[in-house]
Amino acid sequence: MDNINDNQAITPESVLASVKEMFAISRVEFDRKMEESRIQAEESRVEFDRKIEESRIQAEESRAEFDRKIEESRVEFDRKAKESRAEYDRKAEESRVEYDRKAEESRVEFDRELKESRADFDRRSAELNRQLKEISEQVGGWGNSHGAFAEEYFFNSFARGQYNFFGEKFDEIKKNLKGAETDDEFDIVMFNGSSICIVEVKFRGRINKIPKLIKKAQAFRDNFPKYANHKIYLAIAVLVFEPGAEDECLEQGIAVVKQSGDNVIIHDERLKAY
Repeated sequence: MDNINDNQAITPESVLASVKEMFAISRVEFDRKMEESRIQAEESRVEFDRKIEESRIQAEESRAEFDRKIEESRVEFDRKAKESRAEYDRKAEESRVEYDRKAEESRVEFDRELKESRADFDRRSAELNRQLKEISEQVGGWGNSHGAFAEEYFFNSFARGQYNFFGEKFDEIKKNLKGAETDDEFDIVMFNGSSICIVEVKFRGRINKIPKLIKKAQAFRDNFPKYANHKIYLAIAVLVFEPGAEDECLEQGIAVVKQSGDNVIIHDERLKAY
């Protein structure tokens, strides 16, 4: 409305013209400012795109740098791992060689000591066997001497008694009578027309020998069939009895003959014929 003169009359038309003029000016100014805003916005978008691209490039460069460093680290790790493995293998081989060396030394030393021990054992065993043989020969000699003494003693005692025994008179007496069919040996045997008396002579009477004595009755019949119908009596003549042996003999119907000073005592209370 600046174009309206102060003296000009104001009419509706003039007012309308002024309003249109003002709107025209405002529209031009609005369009100008809108264009400026658009240009600024375009510049901002371009700048944004530029910065985004720069960021993308930087990110790509960073990723490439990261991948490069990762690859360098992996290569370095592989190198050190290979070196460590080689060092481990070297030390392991050295240890194995050293172990094998010491094991061989130990084996050689063990074989040497074993050989020495075996030789010493063989020497000691030979010496022990020699000593045992001497002792056995001595003991055997003593046993044979004692047995021979007992056998001679009781044989002479029976002979002096004119072969009277267990209420029977025997016509004949023999010692060390050997079987014809088996290897049995009968220490003293007395005979008459109907009876046989087999006397087993021992220096020491043992209870575990009684079953063998009982079997001698049948063994005598097997070896001397002509006496098959004779009554057979069993007796054991002993200088020393082990505990229980004498009672067991009597229980089995075997006569017990013992030395008493210069005399012979005969226990035949439960004597039976076999």
